[in-house]
Amino acid sequence: MALRKGLLIVFEGIDGSGKSTQVQLLKKKLREMKLAVRAFREPTRGKWGEKIREKAREAGSLTPEEELNLFVRDRRENVRRNLRPALAAKKIVLLDRYYFSTIAYQGGRGLDLEQIRAINEEFAVKPDLVFILDIDPGKGLGRIEGRAVREAHFEREDYLVRVRKIFLSFRGRMFVRLDAGLPAEDISRRVFGRVFRLIRKSQE
Repeated sequence: MALRKGLLIVFEGIDGSGKSTQVQLLKKKLREMKLAVRAFREPTRGKWGEKIREKAREAGSLTPEEELNLFVRDRRENVRRNLRPALAAKKIVLLDRYYFSTIAYQGGRGLDLEQIRAINEEFAVKPDLVFILDIDPGKGLGRIEGRAVREAHFEREDYLVRVRKIFLSFRGRMFVRLDAGLPAEDISRRVFGRVFRLIRKSQE
């Protein structure tokens, strides 16, 4: 099944909303359709992404401005090395977090939302579809309680309440809000339905 152009599909939401699960379920379904798919995540496994993860384990180790700078550096590298080449090759690109997370998380630390958006939109590829997986922060944190590595800096309920509010403020045709409290397979069916319509449209 050939596409006229590559598609960028993003999964967003607070910690514990199930983004990674949905990326994997969608990737499996699309590959069963013999479609060319690449999946990436942010922060990446590159130099800047690893630094972000290292600092996230130490609450208060970075100012909001320093944190924003690291995310932007990591994203520039991801866009250049991964996203643009895959899209140019007419692949479907699935992305676990993108600049909407930076707006929500760094905005939740007091930075100007529109300034963060402007910095990122200077170089970032615009997504075709953005799924916002919405869950109560307390329930989200309950889901990740057993993680071997915890990011104390981001995983605080009072902070995630602010972050969730920003996620829910995003408006536009590319955004699809889903109840992350539903069973994963139910969410996956809804995700696939929207993505399949997008694929069909891209073939017209």
